[in-house]
Amino acid sequence: MSKNIYTPGVVSVKDHSDNSATLTIEPLHTGYGMTLGNSFRRVLLSSIAGAAVTAFRIEGATHEFTTVTGVKEDVVDIMLALKGIRFKVYSDEPQTLVLNKKGKGKVTAGDIETTADVEVVNKEHVIATLDDAKGVIKIELTVETGRGYRPVDETAHRKSNDMIAVDAIFSPVKRVRYKVENTRVGQITDLDKLVLSISTDGTITPREAFEEASAILINQYTALAGQTRIEHTDSISAEGAEDETEDDTAELMTPVEDLNFSARTTNALVNNEIHTLHDLVSLNDAELRDLKGFGAKALDEVKDKMAEMEL
Repeated sequence: MSKNIYTPGVVSVKDHSDNSATLTIEPLHTGYGMTLGNSFRRVLLSSIAGAAVTAFRIEGATHEFTTVTGVKEDVVDIMLALKGIRFKVYSDEPQTLVLNKKGKGKVTAGDIETTADVEVVNKEHVIATLDDAKGVIKIELTVETGRGYRPVDETAHRKSNDMIAVDAIFSPVKRVRYKVENTRVGQITDLDKLVLSISTDGTITPREAFEEASAILINQYTALAGQTRIEHTDSISAEGAEDETEDDTAELMTPVEDLNFSARTTNALVNNEIHTLHDLVSLNDAELRDLKGFGAKALDEVKDKMAEMEL
């Protein structure tokens, strides 16, 4: 095991959609993949700032266990739908919004009258259905910013009697998954690579959520570290693997097509998304054997090349 604790870097970000991405972080000291992966997952799901409806009032409804004339759904159904609206709020103060809809048809989040400080992200989200051509629904909403989850009893005491308080889920992060893989730097082969997949509700990008979670963790640990500092080894940059010299960096970025493998071996590597020498040296023998179309002869060829290059 290396005595150095490497400072990791985000070496790649793969966007699956506007709201979903996978980040690859390496190199990590042995065992740190699980440590950081679990820390990031907990912070991402519980502590990223967001906005949500915390209370509402429907004209003609005195409490949540009632119905509204001309509206298909009862107040409980409407309350559940209101909790699914996602907002971007550019103020720390609670915001009051109004939804006023007339005529038969669906009532969506896009019908909410917003202000300069509030933006509705999922405008197509259905809140209720007016089933009468003369039907009218008027809703007053209170939208607040926060972190994590706030139960209804922490909101109710701050609202006026005619407002119905709701429990609020502020977190914009919907799902976080991670896995830990092996990686290497030079001759050190027992390092970790963290692959972190993040999905959000659209009010924040996965990269922004990751950076906010990182900042939260930094603030927590810095407050506890005092004046103690640990020497570290430079990280890999986001553009590619970085070792101790620029020559090593350039060598690790060599395309597999330039390594003089047989055509069969080269095609097998490329078809399995292994495009550079860095990608190749990050895999152990077992992982290479598991590659589709990669046989024993190809493995021997790769091992001979690694020995030739002193990798």
